[in-house]
Amino acid sequence: RPLTPASIKGKVMSSEEPSSSPPLLYDVLGSASAGIISRIVTHPLDTAKARLQAPVTFTGGRPNATFRGPLDALVRTYRHEGFRALYGGFGAVIVGGTPGTVVYLTSYAAFRDSISSTILNWRGGNATISCSGENTEPKLSHGEEFAVHFMSGMLAEAVTCIIYVPVDVVKERMQVQRNLNDASGDYLSSQGASQNRNYEGSWDALRRIARTEGIRGIYKGYAATLASFGPFSALYFMFYERCKAWSSEFVHRQSQNMNARDNGSTARAKDGDLPLLHLIACSAGAGALASWLTSPLDMAKLRLQVQRGQAAAAVSKSNTASHRTVQYRGMLGCLRAAYSDGGIRGLFRGAGARVVHFVPATTITMTCYEKFRFFYADVLS
Repeated sequence: RPLTPASIKGKVMSSEEPSSSPPLLYDVLGSASAGIISRIVTHPLDTAKARLQAPVTFTGGRPNATFRGPLDALVRTYRHEGFRALYGGFGAVIVGGTPGTVVYLTSYAAFRDSISSTILNWRGGNATISCSGENTEPKLSHGEEFAVHFMSGMLAEAVTCIIYVPVDVVKERMQVQRNLNDASGDYLSSQGASQNRNYEGSWDALRRIARTEGIRGIYKGYAATLASFGPFSALYFMFYERCKAWSSEFVHRQSQNMNARDNGSTARAKDGDLPLLHLIACSAGAGALASWLTSPLDMAKLRLQVQRGQAAAAVSKSNTASHRTVQYRGMLGCLRAAYSDGGIRGLFRGAGARVVHFVPATTITMTCYEKFRFFYADVLS
């Protein structure tokens, strides 16, 4: 459905609704609730994805234990390292990721509304009265909609990465550290594992990273993170908003057919009023397509972060400058190395696990967000 000034907010406040609680509050509460619920459910899948995408390490000339797929990663991680390993870095995700989700979703809405209004004002479009007496407001074309959603997703990610980058660095280093014997490459016992870990928890990881690499070290991954998640966000919201428009049109046509005999008029469904199955299908489809297309970028970003962590850990343990060979030099170098090692399949290593993680993550997040903000609007008003 083409965007209009009245529809770009997702919910239009009528004159009868009290203004004591601003619409922004509903978005903040809805996005916070959605982020927490989504993280709790999907964090083990994110851990499996991280371990599949992490570079293969070698001990004694042979590769350490690798995983055959997402399920194998989940089962073997739980069997050898316990439930806690599946939620490695979860503390950082909840403490930093929740406000990150709030900033992400609210800034996307703000950018979307602002860019849409700018385009409409630039065109000088004014509301007109149609022959049927309806107020016809200026609309964005489908091409303009795609551009608005794409740019808004990129800009929202650029802002949110200020919060997400430290969270992502801590989370992924916690997720990929494994209880492996330095000599044999086999899994250690629980007692030996505790002595072999680089980090004991999210706070310990953040403290050590800040001490050994500094604040600049934490934000070295900003460009790589934005290069990975920026295109994902842009593509996701472009697909998601288009799917919601199709769903709204479908629901509208159904309502018109049902009310045709009564000569009744029906309004298009607002985002939160779309049937639950429609919201789930829109978010799942958009999440699957966007996450698969951007999987090589995510793999490159993770390997660069892990490489920095391994170099810092080597320096910390030896107390001397590290002479570790730098395997990857930037995103492009990492992508070239992955392609050289495994071709297209190497570029999309862990893509299945990424899709398996992002489909439920985006589905739960966006569905809860759409429903919770309307729930809070009803409750607080």
